[in-house]
Amino acid sequence: MSDTNKTNSLQLPNANKTNDMPPPATPAIPTIEVPKLEVENKKEKTMAEFLALMDNYAPIIPDAVTDYYLNKSGFDCDDVRIKRLLALATQKFVADIATDAFQYSKVRQSGNRKSGKDRKTVLTMEDLTAALSEYGVNVKKPDYYS
Repeated sequence: MSDTNKTNSLQLPNANKTNDMPPPATPAIPTIEVPKLEVENKKEKTMAEFLALMDNYAPIIPDAVTDYYLNKSGFDCDDVRIKRLLALATQKFVADIATDAFQYSKVRQSGNRKSGKDRKTVLTMEDLTAALSEYGVNVKKPDYYS
């Protein structure tokens, strides 16, 4: 009966007798669990906060103008916050184009050697066309017939 109580163990012969140190333990790879629900909730919370801010914000483009062009394009939405968000995006788009056109004007006028007080910044069609072409809007002047 004493033979059945013995545990079966396997002993491996030590191939390298000079090295009495045990083999190095493999480091445990840390696992990072990212809760996906918190990330999605954070995005939804941020969007909700942003839309709440849009209630009090009045963009430069009036709501009536935004409504007119949205209705003309077939967009139907009763939420004023979404309409204001689109007006804000339009405002940013126009401001970016104006900034780029101003940069083109400065580059063009740098060739002129007038004094600083005599020089006025003027938005020309060439500057505006160059700025709009960066955003994929092609502007052509109509042919002139006499």
